[in-house]
Amino acid sequence: MKLKLQYRSLSLGLLSACVIFLLDQLTKYWILYDFDLPEKGSVAVFPGLNFTMVWNHAITFGMLGGAGAAGRVIFSAVSLAIVAGLLVWMAQARRVMIAMLIGAITGGAVGNVLDRLKYGAVVDFIHAHAFGWSWYVFNVADAAIVCSVIGLILDSLYHDRQRGAQGASGVVGTDAGDR
Repeated sequence: MKLKLQYRSLSLGLLSACVIFLLDQLTKYWILYDFDLPEKGSVAVFPGLNFTMVWNHAITFGMLGGAGAAGRVIFSAVSLAIVAGLLVWMAQARRVMIAMLIGAITGGAVGNVLDRLKYGAVVDFIHAHAFGWSWYVFNVADAAIVCSVIGLILDSLYHDRQRGAQGASGVVGTDAGDR
């Protein structure tokens, strides 16, 4: 199997990864060392949004939190394996938007891996809540990952629908390689 590199997609996807990684790490540094959130615990930013310090030793939404010290290594290794797969996908993406969404996921994943290796846990601090409802505490990396996955799902649904309409008229789509 020969890998067909899409250099424009790869370069813009990597740029997206770098931007998300830097935003994530800068906000975490600010929260930890300048704002000193670990000392404060939780601070109301405005109604519906707090900065609340959480050291996440688990994975998404607190799952597998009882893995202990081995979890840090296991979660980091699995995340880096996924990042490797994402980089291959990004390098083959024919559409720049797909590569940029993959890049945002990649940058977020690497940011969270760095936290695990550096602190032993992921730094989470954004806490949205309203009318008795409270979302999980998250960070910039998590937001980028979730928003990008939603973007990929919506893109897939849209293009599947377009292909269905084109298939009915006998026209075949050319972007199936992005999934």
